[in-house]
This record gives sequence, C-alpha cells and structure tokens, in this order.
Amino acid sequence: MKNQITGHTELLTLMAYPIRHSSSPAMQNEALSYLGLDYAYLCFDVDQNNLPQAIDAMRTLNVRGGNISMPNKIAVMQYLDRLTPEAELCGAVNTIVNDDGVLTGHITDGIGYIRGLADHGFDIRGKKMTIVGAGGAAKAIQVQAALSGVREISIFNIHDQHWTRAQETTALLNGQLNCRATLYDLENLDALKREIYDSDLFANATGVGMASQKEWTYIPDPGYFKPGMLVTDVIYSPPKTLFLRMAEEAGCDTMNGFPMMLFQGAEAFRLWTGQDMPIEHMKEFLKI
Repeated sequence: MKNQITGHTELLTLMAYPIRHSSSPAMQNEALSYLGLDYAYLCFDVDQNNLPQAIDAMRTLNVRGGNISMPNKIAVMQYLDRLTPEAELCGAVNTIVNDDGVLTGHITDGIGYIRGLADHGFDIRGKKMTIVGAGGAAKAIQVQAALSGVREISIFNIHDQHWTRAQETTALLNGQLNCRATLYDLENLDALKREIYDSDLFANATGVGMASQKEWTYIPDPGYFKPGMLVTDVIYSPPKTLFLRMAEEAGCDTMNGFPMMLFQGAEAFRLWTGQDMPIEHMKEFLKI
C-alpha cells in the first residue's frame, strides 16, 4: 500500500541540472513506501546559479536531506556546515543530511560503485583499473577504489577545467592513499589502448554518452577494449551507452550505472532514515 502525504511527512530532495531524467525519485520513494516510512523524495532543477538559495531553503523548510548531482557536487561544499572525512578527501558531496539546521555533506558515489562491483561478482582488491574522468563522481570512485585495495589506477582526462583536479587526485592516490596512479591526456590514444589492455577494469566516469551525447564515445573502435575485461559506465540513462555496446561487441563483461545508483542511494537512504534500503526488492523494481 502506498504511503499518503501527511502533516508529518518529511521532505528529501535531489538537486541538479538537468535532472528530470533521474531514476532516483522512483527508487527512493518505492523504498520509503515499501518500508512504510513517512517521507517524500522530489527532484528540483538546481544549478550553480540558484544553489545557494536552494541550500538556504533546506534549512528554512527543515528538509531532512537530499542528493546533489552535476553540476553541483563540488560547488555545494562551501554552503554546508560540516563535511565527512570522505567528502573532504574526495572534494565533493552527493548527499546532505540536515540535523536540526546543521547540514553535513557526505559522498556515497564511491561506496556505491564499489558495492556495485561486488554485487556484480568483481573483487577490486589487487586489480588495476583504467578510468576516464576527473569530476566529482570520478574522484569519489578513484579514492574509494584505493581505499578498497585496488593496486593501480590509470586516469585519463582531457585538458578541461578538471585537469588540475586530476593532477591533485593523482598526487593524493600516490601519496596519502598509497596507490600507484598515473595521469594521462585522453587525446593520447596509444597510451589509452595500452593501459586498457594492461587493466582488469575499465570505467567511464564522465557524462559522455548521455543526453545530447548519447551516440558519442571517446573510444575510436571496439579494438580498444580487451576481451574478457569488465567495462563499466556511471551512466544509466540510456541503460546501454555506445561505450558499453562497443565493449560488448569486443567480448567484454559490462555494467551500467544502475548498480552504482542503487548502492549510493542505499547509503544515502540509511543516512537519512537510519534503516537499510530493501536491496533485493529494489533490484526487482528497477529491473537490474
């Protein structure tokens, strides 16, 4: 039986732009209803221009918490009262918890990705991964992979606004997290193919492949994928990007962004409600 909105219903939010494609509201509301919890989870189009006002509104309206997605994961940090050590380490926030007006920023993306790998049957410990991307989600994955025992990470990125961040992440992984990491220019296709073939895991942690770029990938042809390796994408809409279709054509095992979305959402759900998300029920609901 579905929950009804009451005078005691607490609000949870998702703030990003664009955001209307997101499956998170359906997922979170189904989990809340399944457990009989009196919350409602809604999404709002919020970019960096109206982000300060949106965060103020969380305090004013006593919103219990929310998720933050592109392009706000880094920008939101300056408006919060506290950050968890993991969020500080990653330099990004994707989950906010409101405790009587005190807003704490968490990062659950990396945990979600690693739990998704484990659920897929892949143990990252002692492995080498190649990953494309240096934004908030990418860094969270890289940091959590290092904390979870990955042996080596090759990071590829274009020379955009995230290049300096990628350099800082590489230094962090090599230093504080004791993981061998190397940064490469994504335009160096020889290096990209070499590192992919030397890896157990290849990940796209960029937005390339969704929305207006849904028929585009930075991989020139399926020959860049090593047959038999696991290839993952953080994108889940569309559920099978051109990147993953090419990987399957090359004989790779693939995983889209649904498991990461599920498990990072499950961790956020626990932080807000104190209860565990019903994972097996949610897999059936999301058809993953």
